[in-house]
Amino acid sequence: MNIRLNIIAVFGVLLVLVSGCKSAKTITDGQSNLGLSSKEVIKANAKKSANFKTLQSKVKVVYTQENKSQSHTITMRIQKDQVIWLNSALNLIRAKITPEKVSFYNKLDNTYFDGDFSYLSDLLGTELDFKKVQNLLLGDALFELDKSTYNMSIHNNAYLFQPKEQLRLFELFYIINPSHFKIDSQQLAQTGDTSRFLEIDYLNYQEVDKQSLPENLKILVLEDGEETIIEMAFKSINLNEDLRYPFKIPSGFDKISLN
Repeated sequence: MNIRLNIIAVFGVLLVLVSGCKSAKTITDGQSNLGLSSKEVIKANAKKSANFKTLQSKVKVVYTQENKSQSHTITMRIQKDQVIWLNSALNLIRAKITPEKVSFYNKLDNTYFDGDFSYLSDLLGTELDFKKVQNLLLGDALFELDKSTYNMSIHNNAYLFQPKEQLRLFELFYIINPSHFKIDSQQLAQTGDTSRFLEIDYLNYQEVDKQSLPENLKILVLEDGEETIIEMAFKSINLNEDLRYPFKIPSGFDKISLN
């Protein structure tokens, strides 16, 4: 596996993890309310943002590229606003993200990475940090929603938000469910010398200890005609337990250089 695909595989898994629980129940669409103002929709969405200290989940990930699929079962742990930790079966791949840096190692090819968010930012064409990655995992908006900078319209019986002035590198769209007010889809499109399209669809949510968390996710990445699909199913979520986030790069591994 080349360097680029190695990192995309690890972070493709990473960019989509969150949910499932022994006491969880799927959140079903109720009666739609399409008569709210943008301020009211943004406020309702903010109230649905998950609030917890720690989260642990078992996640089944199906990763498809060039009609070839891989399936992995992983454990993810989050310490809110501080650590995102990922561990695959048999400890073959382990990753740890903090607000300061991104680290992972891969025992399949004895490589490791230990650096900043620059590669992920370059991959998506927009500046990423810990908060933005965490928001993606929890079904929150990548960029903060506020009525002064976003226009709202009704599209396919849902609320569509887009910046009044689109980003320099991307066109950005949010689709918010008019029933439970969580995000149904986040879409970023870049055109020009490099054509990229990222769509994150939250197929359904579940309620865990009164928190609304994604239950099934589907990510579509298009780049210069190459398609990658990542599908997630989340089970066995536990909130607010004492967790550990062990991470140590094995000796003898080769460092991945992004230059």
